[in-house]
Amino acid sequence: MSVVDESNAAATPAPAAVTMPEAPRHLATLAVTQRRVIRSEWIKLRSVRSWIIMSAAAAVLMVAFGALAASVASGAVTPTNPNGGGGGGRGPFASLDPTGISLAGLTLAQLILGILGVLIVSNEYANGMIRNTFAAVPRRLPVLWAKVIVLAGFLAVLMVIASVAAFLVGQLILGDGKNTTLAADGVLRAVLGSGLYLAGIGVFGIAIGAMLRNTAGAIAVVVAALLIIPGLASLVLPTSWSDNVLPYLPGNSGTAFTSVIGRDTLLTPGAGAAVFVAWLVVLLVGAAVLIRRRDA
Repeated sequence: MSVVDESNAAATPAPAAVTMPEAPRHLATLAVTQRRVIRSEWIKLRSVRSWIIMSAAAAVLMVAFGALAASVASGAVTPTNPNGGGGGGRGPFASLDPTGISLAGLTLAQLILGILGVLIVSNEYANGMIRNTFAAVPRRLPVLWAKVIVLAGFLAVLMVIASVAAFLVGQLILGDGKNTTLAADGVLRAVLGSGLYLAGIGVFGIAIGAMLRNTAGAIAVVVAALLIIPGLASLVLPTSWSDNVLPYLPGNSGTAFTSVIGRDTLLTPGAGAAVFVAWLVVLLVGAAVLIRRRDA
């Protein structure tokens, strides 16, 4: 090499090492976490007007039916059916305890909230939005847990307030001598238990909706499980079987801890609550397994 070439080579700087640019720091904070998925599901819940209306309707009907039942029991309202009783405090609700009269709207409220739980899951499958949800949360199960946490928490607060309001309004209408108080034996447990039971029914609907993914089919199962099967089983099954089966159905186990006056055909309040929670756990486990195994 010539002297000139050597001087030029010495003057040429060595090429700099190529380094990859660092990812923006804010991107590192956008990881999918259970907390963020819960927040997303909360936004979904309060953004769909029909779901909020259904929740509010369940709360309003809980209070309204309790007030109507108390009015009939107190004689302020006379039933149109003459066989149902007349005034003077007699009527179709006269044989019930005061707490049960105030909580008469629970049966209708549970149907509304069970259907709401179904819709929160099945609607996403019906319109294809579930694919976007699972694309954002590939592990899938956090989506199910978030739906359960958001709906159960929201309904627990709303329906406990509605149950307390229904009780207070009903006792006010019944008047002195016919009413009771929250301090009476089993009353506070029944009132608070009713609100928590209704929140659990929402979770029940989520589990059924996640397993079936079909709105009509899932709603049919919820209605059958809560209303049709208990009545039909008591007519079809032998007495020895019905005594061992009926108390463990979801609706009957809920009745065990949402009523003040126990019956021989029901479990104790503690056992009823445990069986109801067991139903929810088993159904949610089944839903979780199916969500992970099936395509969206």
